[in-house]
Amino acid sequence: MTPEQKRLVRHTWNQVAPSADAAVDMFYRRLFEIDPATRKLFRATEMVAQRKKLLQTLSFAINGLDDPDGLVSNVEDLGRRHAGYGVTDAQYDSVGAALLWTLEQGLGPAWTPAVASAWTEVYGMLSGIMRTAAARADVASAKRVAARYSRPM
Repeated sequence: MTPEQKRLVRHTWNQVAPSADAAVDMFYRRLFEIDPATRKLFRATEMVAQRKKLLQTLSFAINGLDDPDGLVSNVEDLGRRHAGYGVTDAQYDSVGAALLWTLEQGLGPAWTPAVASAWTEVYGMLSGIMRTAAARADVASAKRVAARYSRPM
């Protein structure tokens, strides 16, 4: 990401922050609309707490854009946890579409092509880190299972 993209993301996040609760509610409604299969991931989830977690995670990521080492480590952990929840690779695309749509709705005229590009870049970076960590977790899990069943009894 360029310094200007980081600035745009931070600036527009600060614009969304005062209405963040409504924005996160809008995000989940949009996510469930465009990818109904994601709803089952939240069956046993207290959604008020989940909305707060999403806001905290986004704030952490945005504030960590200048600390790539700390950001990557934490986002990798998040990706591994999401693999454990059953999140599929394709669902990252749905989340990205819902997030960008929500930001566009919330920012209105401030959603410029440059802002859209900056947010697309940041989401692509974060979801890429999560996807890679999730794939590695899946491979490691498969190897453990294979090793367990390949042992002589």
